[in-house]
Amino acid sequence: MKRRQFIYGGVAAVAVAASGYGVSRLTDRPIATSADSVKPGAPVPAATLGEVPEALWALRLPDIDGVEQSVSQWRGQKTVINFWATWCAPCVKEMPDLNALHHKHPNVRFVGIGIDSAANIRSFLEKVPVDYPLLVQGAGGVDLLRRLGNAQGGLPFTLVLDEEGVLRHRILGQIDPADLDMRVA
Repeated sequence: MKRRQFIYGGVAAVAVAASGYGVSRLTDRPIATSADSVKPGAPVPAATLGEVPEALWALRLPDIDGVEQSVSQWRGQKTVINFWATWCAPCVKEMPDLNALHHKHPNVRFVGIGIDSAANIRSFLEKVPVDYPLLVQGAGGVDLLRRLGNAQGGLPFTLVLDEEGVLRHRILGQIDPADLDMRVA
């Protein structure tokens, strides 16, 4: 009896693996929800560089204290918007670098948008202090990431906008602090 269950289990495992392989061969892009497999600092294809969807400027999100903030308040300023989550290892690793760049470039607005809960973000800040505004998007933020040119919906995802609100650079994956420093200088 156990031998028969073992054989059936093995056949089922092979069938699942074969169907998974077949599905993966039919898709044009990898199925991924994090940017762990992306080379750190790799630029995202520039299909929509030079524009920012109005959906970004129209965003009204709560900060970690629940006070609603409008992203449009930073329009007209050089801005770095970083999408991140507390459960994303590359996100957590780059936060001190982003905070240091925030202090080095006081004329540049740094904003973090957490694809996470306010409670998780508050707990994170007890361990890793961040001095720039953090807003809470929650899990629904993945759709916004895709509209901003991040087809995978991976994290971290960073946008660099100039004073006119024009998208100058996108980074999928962990930032290269020296490169971002040069871009915002």
